[in-house]
Amino acid sequence: MWASSPHLVATVPARHRPQPPTPAAPHPREAGRGERRAVVRTVRTLPARWRVDAQGLSVSGATGSALVAYEAAAAKFRAWRVGAESQVALALRDAPGFVMALVLRAWMLLCSRDPARVQAARPIWAHAASLPVNEREVMHLAAIADVLADDYERDKARLARLLAHYPRDGLALQVVHAFDYLTGETEALHRRAADLLPMWNARLPGYPALLAMQGFGLQECGDFDRAEHLARAALALDAGDARACHVMAHVFEMSGRPREGLRWMAGHAPVWGSGTLVAEHAWWHVALYHLALGEPDEALAVYDVRLRDRDDLATLIDASSLLWRLQLEGRSVGDRWAALAARWAGHVEDRFCSFSDVHAMLAFVGAHDDVHMQGLLRSLERSQRSTGRHADSTRLLGLPACAALCAFGRGDDADAVARLAALPPLAHRLGGSQAQRDVLRLTSRSARQRLAARAPACAGERVLNDEPA
Repeated sequence: MWASSPHLVATVPARHRPQPPTPAAPHPREAGRGERRAVVRTVRTLPARWRVDAQGLSVSGATGSALVAYEAAAAKFRAWRVGAESQVALALRDAPGFVMALVLRAWMLLCSRDPARVQAARPIWAHAASLPVNEREVMHLAAIADVLADDYERDKARLARLLAHYPRDGLALQVVHAFDYLTGETEALHRRAADLLPMWNARLPGYPALLAMQGFGLQECGDFDRAEHLARAALALDAGDARACHVMAHVFEMSGRPREGLRWMAGHAPVWGSGTLVAEHAWWHVALYHLALGEPDEALAVYDVRLRDRDDLATLIDASSLLWRLQLEGRSVGDRWAALAARWAGHVEDRFCSFSDVHAMLAFVGAHDDVHMQGLLRSLERSQRSTGRHADSTRLLGLPACAALCAFGRGDDADAVARLAALPPLAHRLGGSQAQRDVLRLTSRSARQRLAARAPACAGERVLNDEPA
């Protein structure tokens, strides 16, 4: 396909690569009331060949009003607020050939663990690929083609090259940050944002998100003080940035400050608790604080009110993790496992994301659902015999971790401990956050404790002391 060619950038006709004659105006969301009217008026009256976005980057196929809607969509997507899709729809209704609006719509689908959402981006990409484009848009479309071809490493490398040429492309940064998270590139989560920071300033739209992205990466690497500083700085610039609230939630969890976390999250609930893409996940963090404080009933109440009846993959993952942690703490969860396993059943044959596979297995083991446990194991065995991204992660991590969970579920703690201990040091490549992946460490600890309780005192001491750091 043409968008996959590395030579395309050089061959894009010059007439399709207009350069803006004026610097970018302040973003409407961050401008004052009078400035806001001036910005909108300026954007709407620029000649079409000179259309630029709020970062000063040229765009193809936009009208003035479509560009205003696009900027509104981009702002919501950056801050993890709902409503971006409706703004993209407005932009495309006014300008069906607006390439970056199509690109944004595609990326909103592709930054997902759900294979159905990812494939839904294909016709959007095909339409955008048929339109006149500039150099930067070619690079975006080629990166989208990489994801559709299931080549996430090539996608990240291509987006890195795009950012080297266009360091203020906030969408490209947001997307590569998402794929670093999905593929467990912990160091890159903060390094990419840090490298671009000198090319940005606080007046640019997306600057708070840049700070929050760097902050999230830093807390994943254990630098909680700097992460908290950046998250608070982001919120000082944009009090509605749910992404920065998410960083704070992780900081409190990973630095062992659950009571402070509960207070902070309660005080900022109007920011993250409604109208955001992260509300349910943030409630998961609140439940973890309750667990850390020895309040399992409160954690279970969060599950029942906030997570129990959701079917999206992100919430299914959090639901599995929370019920598993509750069970490890000795709290009965009743028939909740069966209902959750039923919602996971449709994903047995996804063969797309090992992180999802592990959380599906948590639900099947918790529900004693042997049919779906065995079905998922067979699916993963087929996947590991094939080629591609999921096959590689299944061989390395997904299948061994799921087999360990099955051993734990049937009470074979020695086998569970051995399998979990055998996971390679790069288990972070499962993706997700340290807080999410911690469920495997907690399972290993519980299995060791059960072994120690059944073994003679000296053997139990040996088993516990063998636990890896």
